[in-house]
Amino acid sequence: MSKQNKQKRPSTFSLMMRRMFLGGAAKEMTVADERYDSPSKLAVKRFFRKPLAVGALSILAAMFLLVFIGPIFNPIDLTYTETLHTNVAPNMSMMDLPSEMEDSPRSISSQGSFSIGVDKNGDVHMWGYYKTFYKDPIRDVMTVPEKVQNANILLAAAGTDHCVAIGDDGTIYAWGEYDNAQYGLNGRMLGEFPQPTELINGKLDVNNLDQLICGDQMTAILMKDGTLYAWGNAMAKCMNLSSVFKTIKNDGLKLKEVCFTTTNLFAITEDGKFVTGSNKQYEIYKGVPTVDYIGSRKVVDIASTGDSIALLLDDGEILALGAISTLPEVPEGEILKTIEAGARHFAATTESGKVITWGNGALGQTEVPEDLLVAGSVDQIFACGFQNYTFKDGQFVEKWGLSGYLMGTDDLGRDVLNRVINGGRMTMTIGAVAVIVSSIIGIIVGCISGYFGGWVDLLLMRVTEIFAAIPFLPFALVLSAILQGSSLKEDTRIFIIMIILGLLSWTGLAKLVRGQILAEREKEFVVAAQSMGIKESRIAFKHILPNVISVIIVSLTLDFASCMLTESSLSYLGFGVKLPRPTWGNMLDGCRNSLVIQEYWWRWVFPALFLAITVICINIIGDTLRDILDPKSEVEK
Repeated sequence: MSKQNKQKRPSTFSLMMRRMFLGGAAKEMTVADERYDSPSKLAVKRFFRKPLAVGALSILAAMFLLVFIGPIFNPIDLTYTETLHTNVAPNMSMMDLPSEMEDSPRSISSQGSFSIGVDKNGDVHMWGYYKTFYKDPIRDVMTVPEKVQNANILLAAAGTDHCVAIGDDGTIYAWGEYDNAQYGLNGRMLGEFPQPTELINGKLDVNNLDQLICGDQMTAILMKDGTLYAWGNAMAKCMNLSSVFKTIKNDGLKLKEVCFTTTNLFAITEDGKFVTGSNKQYEIYKGVPTVDYIGSRKVVDIASTGDSIALLLDDGEILALGAISTLPEVPEGEILKTIEAGARHFAATTESGKVITWGNGALGQTEVPEDLLVAGSVDQIFACGFQNYTFKDGQFVEKWGLSGYLMGTDDLGRDVLNRVINGGRMTMTIGAVAVIVSSIIGIIVGCISGYFGGWVDLLLMRVTEIFAAIPFLPFALVLSAILQGSSLKEDTRIFIIMIILGLLSWTGLAKLVRGQILAEREKEFVVAAQSMGIKESRIAFKHILPNVISVIIVSLTLDFASCMLTESSLSYLGFGVKLPRPTWGNMLDGCRNSLVIQEYWWRWVFPALFLAITVICINIIGDTLRDILDPKSEVEK
């Protein structure tokens, strides 16, 4: 053949890429060319000519990377819950400070999943997420009432489910939930602390206005003359409120600043005293009564999270009371100027203009950007629920913290994306281990039974039929129920579940391997091996078994998907892996009621979608492998 008649054959990689993206068989490779390839190489080429199979393989590979590599960068804390972020829909808007707020804002406030701010022109802005189930528009905290939009607002504050604002004429505005007397107008319940009559029927003296704060179903206004107004669900959310008022009256105290925890109100006076009312939880610091520890020093600033308090003394020392007992790492020579608090963390500015944070930073709210650790970078910070906003000379500088949840949260405030990733690893691991166990048993039983035949075949097949006759799912439920009542550790119980799935799912593979071995053992190469005196076990497992490996691979692929579905079924029925450890199955188990299905769709859609996509991709790959490894299939043109 002359050089002119020779054609350069395209590389295997170029053919694979061309067929992957263009689809169909390439015309340039002939049947004659394919016959020169080894069976395995030919199988790979034929697989990559299937666009659907290639797509399924790519998606499955991405899914494996997500659930096995993802937990390294997004680990799960099985003890974590966040009551302020329960059933939050997918959104990434919790840190989206409006552009109008970037120039000399009057106030920024947040307690939960939404924030409120007042710009320099007195306009109110809302961002974040909140959902109400009531049709009354005033209960939609994210919708600012028209009368508030038309007013010049001086201050505004956000609670966990309501907002309060004060206009420049002294009018008090409130919207959001009100069924626990959050703003004392409607729906009052037992144990409420109603809004003072003088505020309902009159207006505030704005020249005397000092502080407006909201807590969990509570509101408080502090005047410059020390007068305190507070109302809301005092029975459950501010249990020491009556005693605080009593202490103020009996001791003649003039308050300087107040703050809310989840269940109490605390204050400091103008002469630097710490007021706790009847609450005893924060009266001890490092084993010493707080009052005695402070001594003659004065408290100059106070801030509180949901369960902690930080006090700044006049000599620069900080006291950390409550759940957050750790102290901030203040650089040598630095002195704190002010302390602010979010829902779970504290933030402070130093006199030199640096930012310091401490407390619970699970959602990134304590991860201060490096450029804010330089002296003179900021002079004001707003520490909100789970976000921080810093300013310098009235101009916005930087923000950090929680931007939102890509897949929303569940009923305990846990990130659904985090649980889908870590739950997928558990589901796939259980499926993989179960397949390995069932494969080892099925291959050994099928190979021995098919090769040796006779009474060995009769015995092994009767045992196989006994296992096959066991109702799979009911039996698995019974065994799992027995395990639940045992004192086994969680990891041990999960491992036993894997073994149970493997022990109950090998029969189909054993019969398949037996049938293939029966056909192969009559061929000439087996007779040749026997005539050479090779051991029977070596002939069965070293010579015959490799010839049926393609059928086994197809079966394993499909069994993997079946084991994943079985594990998810067990977990869905409450007999598999137990919460708080997630799997795709038990995540769906927590969505078995009409309210979740209708209102909190993201809680079941995402785990169901990941499970469905993974299983479908595995089945597509298995079906494709079965087609291309079938020796009777027609060679593609």
